[in-house]
Amino acid sequence: MAGSWQWVAEGVGVTTSRRELTTSTVVVSGASALLVDPSWDPDELDWIATSLAAEGLTVSAGFSTHAHHDHLLWHPGLGDGPRWASPETARAAAERRQEFVTALGPWPDGLAGLVGQLQAVHGDRVPWPGPEVRLIVHDAHTAGHTALWVPHTRVLLAGDMLSDVELPLPEQTGLAEYAAGLDALHACASTAQVVVPGHGHPGAEGEPLRRWRADHDYIYALLAGDDPDDPRRALLGMAEVHRANLTLARHR
Repeated sequence: MAGSWQWVAEGVGVTTSRRELTTSTVVVSGASALLVDPSWDPDELDWIATSLAAEGLTVSAGFSTHAHHDHLLWHPGLGDGPRWASPETARAAAERRQEFVTALGPWPDGLAGLVGQLQAVHGDRVPWPGPEVRLIVHDAHTAGHTALWVPHTRVLLAGDMLSDVELPLPEQTGLAEYAAGLDALHACASTAQVVVPGHGHPGAEGEPLRRWRADHDYIYALLAGDDPDDPRRALLGMAEVHRANLTLARHR
């Protein structure tokens, strides 16, 4: 929950917002921290900054998995280290920054100016002083969506995919692109010890591959013209999402 860190692997902590079960993840190496998708509400961002500082950690870099307003946030207390993203995410964040700020609703002036201030990373690694963190860039969910793979702890930060509380959301890029994105994640999902979705709960003990299979089966059923039976359809807001996905499948 917000206000606490769940250490899902050595040096990998997750805190979960009160809003939409949005996760923020920190990868720690010594006194250096890589912070992925800090969110959500201003007091929660303040707590993230304060709690990391209290542990003697310096946020040496940030990373945004994709260009949606709830994944582009920052706080002055997190410092002015580089905030990385895929080239497509950085471009969208720059070009549509006011749109993303507006989508946040009432937002403090001191935080609004930090929304979406990203640098494009070129290559397949996060350029930070800690252990290797690999990037898996694809076009599922959004163009330039990026998962992060932490090989030394076998943790997969999946962005807005592989969730236990959300169905796949292919509306922005399409079903074929979503299927290709899942293919790109398969190798890591097959060997991961822990998966952290952008919304939902971290999953271990076989959950990474199980969630990958659930998303895979759902998307490929839609591609085949079927109406997939997925238990997530009964969760809050997912009946509407499923109807939109069926419409997308019919009109592709």
